[in-house]
Amino acid sequence: MKVKMSNFLNNTKPSIKKLIKNLSKDFKYVSVLGSDVCGKLYSVQRTGISIQDSFWSERGFVVKVYNGISYSEISFNEINENEIESISENIRKKVKGQIQSLKNKVNINAYDLINEEKIEKTFIGEVKVLPEQISDKEIVEKMISIKDKAFSLSDFLIDLRVRYQQVHVSKIFISNNKDLAQSYIWSEGSIFSIVRRENKTKYSYSPFSGLKASELLEEISEKVDETVDISIKLLDSKPVTPGEYECICSPDVSGIIAHEAFGHGVEMDMFVKNRAKAAEYMDKEIASPLVTMHDGAASAVDVSSYLFDDEGVLGTDTVVIDKGILKKGISDTLSALKLATTPTGNGKRQSFERKAYSRMTNTYFAAGSSKLEDMIASIEFGYLLDCPMSGMEDPKNWGIQCMVNYGLEIKNGKLTGNIVSPVVLTGYVPDLLKSISMVSDKVELCGSGACGKGYKEFVKVSSGGPYIKAKVRLG
Repeated sequence: MKVKMSNFLNNTKPSIKKLIKNLSKDFKYVSVLGSDVCGKLYSVQRTGISIQDSFWSERGFVVKVYNGISYSEISFNEINENEIESISENIRKKVKGQIQSLKNKVNINAYDLINEEKIEKTFIGEVKVLPEQISDKEIVEKMISIKDKAFSLSDFLIDLRVRYQQVHVSKIFISNNKDLAQSYIWSEGSIFSIVRRENKTKYSYSPFSGLKASELLEEISEKVDETVDISIKLLDSKPVTPGEYECICSPDVSGIIAHEAFGHGVEMDMFVKNRAKAAEYMDKEIASPLVTMHDGAASAVDVSSYLFDDEGVLGTDTVVIDKGILKKGISDTLSALKLATTPTGNGKRQSFERKAYSRMTNTYFAAGSSKLEDMIASIEFGYLLDCPMSGMEDPKNWGIQCMVNYGLEIKNGKLTGNIVSPVVLTGYVPDLLKSISMVSDKVELCGSGACGKGYKEFVKVSSGGPYIKAKVRLG
């Protein structure tokens, strides 16, 4: 069913266009991003139930103007047709004050004028069940049934946490040349199984996401048995012996490698700040010829797929690595202006009150031609790594570290049933990527978490890929 566009934003479009016309008398570039995002986060576990507003909820506007040197932004919550003149005058005063204040304190980075093509486009998403067609009570009841199903599987289970979030995104972007609108729903969820035997406690989880609504709960329900089973097997796990191994990384693990290795590393605002080593390696070999990596709102369909970014640039499919060669970075508008490149539609804000940065969208390795069973059969001794927990990367020096919940032992080309946990995957990014020797023929993505710029400025992203075989250092 078609998602509904925000009435709030539709009703404000005439006022926004008047505001842009008024401000254009003094500024050579004027644009307005309007956001109306609403959602709910549901949690069910043994000890209780929680329903709260989504972290991503927001409603408001940000005006961007060219101040003659750079770009100024002013955000506000409401716009009234009868107050256009006073709003315009307030913006003029704030921009003038900003420039005068900064000129006395810092050197302001100069930027060229944004050159926009005339574009008028709208995207309206579709889901199976619209949020207004299902009540909170029905959603919670479905989640309780998932929890109860898990507790029927094992006496070792001490808690089963079910999490589900659905978010309805409506945004408009208007300038003198652009009139863009989009409305879609994304959802995410997870099941987190905690088991205990005697004094040993272990856990496992399964994530879910997509441009979907409550139909995602059916997918969550189908994965309960497997998630609980893995958590129980972890009770017999042992620590991994540190060393270098031939490993197979699951799509979730290959996704976190893609995200950390050359996701953050090719965010081009880091190029402007001289904080990314990747800038020195464009058109050079940095990975196995089997490795092709994509990023872009138009490259896949998941939580970070959209028509246009938060600066009104249409989403694209950026081939970051092409058969082992580093080809391109991902950019917001200002970093593209500074570097004289074309923006890739990766300008994203945590909210309308925040600055836009170069940010990842759907980041993943492309599929190869190998079969998983052949990949396992090719390993004399190693591990199949799954269930990533977190990751870190140093864009300046190309170090990477990923926390993985467990590894399934492989000996003589077969899974032995032995399991190690937890596992830390570390290494030098080019060494890791150049060691990739097999890539499976199917890509899987997930966007159940969020990505911060450093330690803040969170946005939704997805990552993934096929199974990949590589030599990695484990600890």
